[in-house]
Amino acid sequence: MQQRPQGFAPMTSLSQGSMQVFSPTRSVITDMIMVQFISMIVIFGLILVLKGGSLSANSVSAYLVGIMVSSLILGRIYTRLTQ
Repeated sequence: MQQRPQGFAPMTSLSQGSMQVFSPTRSVITDMIMVQFISMIVIFGLILVLKGGSLSANSVSAYLVGIMVSSLILGRIYTRLTQ
Protein backbone atom coordinates (compact mmCIF):
# COMPACT_ATOMS: atom_id res chain seq x y z
CA MET A 1 0.00 0.00 0.00
CA GLN A 2 1.33 3.41 -0.97
CA GLN A 3 1.76 5.93 1.83
CA ARG A 4 0.87 9.59 1.34
CA PRO A 5 3.02 12.42 2.69
CA GLN A 6 1.94 14.06 5.93
CA GLY A 7 -0.63 16.82 5.37
CA PHE A 8 -1.63 15.59 1.91
CA ALA A 9 -5.37 15.81 1.30
CA PRO A 10 -6.57 13.93 -1.76
CA MET A 11 -8.70 15.85 -4.23
CA THR A 12 -12.17 14.33 -4.01
CA SER A 13 -13.58 16.04 -7.06
CA LEU A 14 -12.57 18.39 -9.83
CA SER A 15 -14.96 21.10 -8.68
CA GLN A 16 -13.56 21.16 -5.14
CA GLY A 17 -10.02 21.28 -6.46
CA SER A 18 -10.76 24.14 -8.82
CA MET A 19 -12.54 26.07 -6.06
CA GLN A 20 -9.45 25.79 -3.86
CA VAL A 21 -7.20 27.06 -6.67
CA PHE A 22 -9.39 29.89 -7.97
CA SER A 23 -10.69 31.27 -4.66
CA PRO A 24 -7.66 32.00 -2.50
CA THR A 25 -7.99 33.09 1.09
CA ARG A 26 -8.19 36.76 1.95
CA SER A 27 -4.65 36.88 3.36
CA VAL A 28 -3.19 35.66 0.06
CA ILE A 29 -4.96 38.43 -1.84
CA THR A 30 -3.76 41.04 0.66
CA ASP A 31 -0.20 39.75 0.34
CA MET A 32 -0.39 39.97 -3.45
CA ILE A 33 -1.65 43.57 -3.26
CA MET A 34 1.15 44.51 -0.87
CA VAL A 35 3.75 42.96 -3.18
CA GLN A 36 2.39 45.03 -6.07
CA PHE A 37 2.74 48.29 -4.12
CA ILE A 38 6.23 47.37 -2.92
CA SER A 39 7.26 46.62 -6.50
CA MET A 40 5.84 49.98 -7.64
CA ILE A 41 7.94 51.77 -5.03
CA VAL A 42 11.07 49.86 -6.06
CA ILE A 43 10.52 50.41 -9.80
CA PHE A 44 9.78 54.13 -9.44
CA GLY A 45 12.83 54.51 -7.20
CA LEU A 46 15.07 52.70 -9.66
CA ILE A 47 13.82 54.87 -12.51
CA LEU A 48 14.61 57.99 -10.52
CA VAL A 49 18.07 56.75 -9.57
CA LEU A 50 19.08 55.44 -12.98
CA LYS A 51 17.35 57.92 -15.32
CA GLY A 52 16.74 60.89 -13.03
CA GLY A 53 19.25 63.13 -14.76
CA SER A 54 17.64 62.80 -18.17
CA LEU A 55 13.98 63.12 -17.05
CA SER A 56 11.97 66.33 -17.15
CA ALA A 57 10.79 67.98 -13.96
CA ASN A 58 7.21 66.85 -14.64
CA SER A 59 8.27 63.21 -14.97
CA VAL A 60 10.33 63.33 -11.78
CA SER A 61 7.38 64.87 -9.95
CA ALA A 62 5.05 62.14 -11.25
CA TYR A 63 7.42 59.39 -10.08
CA LEU A 64 7.78 61.03 -6.66
CA VAL A 65 4.00 61.30 -6.34
CA GLY A 66 3.75 57.62 -7.34
CA ILE A 67 6.23 56.65 -4.63
CA MET A 68 4.38 58.75 -2.06
CA VAL A 69 0.92 57.39 -2.94
CA SER A 70 2.18 53.80 -3.03
CA SER A 71 3.83 54.25 0.36
CA LEU A 72 0.68 55.73 1.88
CA ILE A 73 -1.54 52.93 0.55
CA LEU A 74 0.96 50.29 1.65
CA GLY A 75 1.10 51.84 5.13
CA ARG A 76 -2.68 51.90 5.36
CA ILE A 77 -2.93 48.23 4.38
CA TYR A 78 -0.23 47.30 6.89
CA THR A 79 -1.93 49.17 9.74
CA ARG A 80 -5.21 47.38 9.01
CA LEU A 81 -3.41 44.04 9.07
CA THR A 82 -1.75 44.68 12.41
CA GLN A 83 -4.92 45.75 14.22
